[in-house]
Amino acid sequence: MSTPGRGLTWSLRGRGPADVPVVADPGPWPPDSGGPAATGRGVRVCVVDSGVERDHPAVGRVDGSWVVVKDPDTGETSVRPTETGDSCGHGTACAGIVRRTAPECELHSVRVLGERFSGTGDVLLAGLRWAVEQGFDLVNLSLSTTRDRFARELHELADQAYFARTVIVASAHNTPVESFPWRFASVISVGSHQEDDPGLHLYNPSPPVEFFAPGQNVPVPWLGGATIRTTGNSFATPYITGLCARLLSAHPSMTAFQLKNALYLSAANVRFRSLPSLPAGEASDESSESDEPGELHRSRESPEPPEPRLAAGADGTGN
Repeated sequence: MSTPGRGLTWSLRGRGPADVPVVADPGPWPPDSGGPAATGRGVRVCVVDSGVERDHPAVGRVDGSWVVVKDPDTGETSVRPTETGDSCGHGTACAGIVRRTAPECELHSVRVLGERFSGTGDVLLAGLRWAVEQGFDLVNLSLSTTRDRFARELHELADQAYFARTVIVASAHNTPVESFPWRFASVISVGSHQEDDPGLHLYNPSPPVEFFAPGQNVPVPWLGGATIRTTGNSFATPYITGLCARLLSAHPSMTAFQLKNALYLSAANVRFRSLPSLPAGEASDESSESDEPGELHRSRESPEPPEPRLAAGADGTGN
């Protein structure tokens, strides 16, 4: 059995609230995305994907670009600075949606996918681990792996990020298969809806997917300075990442669970019920019925462009 690490708080024996102060933003705040003045300024976002095309007019400045390199002889991975941009367009599309939603955030990129949307689970894990270790505020991960052997490490890494206040926003797989890390409660998991409103997000009352965001026929930046329309959970995820960036720019002390709560409260299908007024000192176990939310629709997938996947015989899949 491993020994608990130093500095971990396992109980508050012998200590009281004054011994564990927490600095938080004043509240309560409205359950919105930070208000019109919240633009993502001061929030560091890392897109772990296929890279990001520099100087794309719909993406703007990229503050840092890295690539995961795997040694062909030893199999060891390392993360290095790169000027190579995007290998297939997927990362540029995701970065553009983040930029459109939170225009003043800092954008960084870690490339874990190669050409033809291919990659491996160990490279994905290495890139995600590096992003968490750098202490980014948000990590957009529009990828996943179906390989069970990576599940435990990804789960531990997701928990590490959660407690270190790096929020991983992860795309659910586009098909009904088990994949990771979106399945873990310590990340914010995202699927797509088919509503026309490009600024609409919904809470899913039947998890494990927690939120739905625009992901159908979405205009996105692509390679060569182009713009295309595409469909998939991959492109719903950066919208939620952008909303989180706006929330953090307005309330920088928010934790991961507070971000989830703010997204829940601001979801278009969440209704608030009126509680009965009671005399002081009285309580009631009766509750009034809440409004019925509108029906939620899972997305229908588009075959174009091809979604990130692992090459045959590789270690995981992207979506």
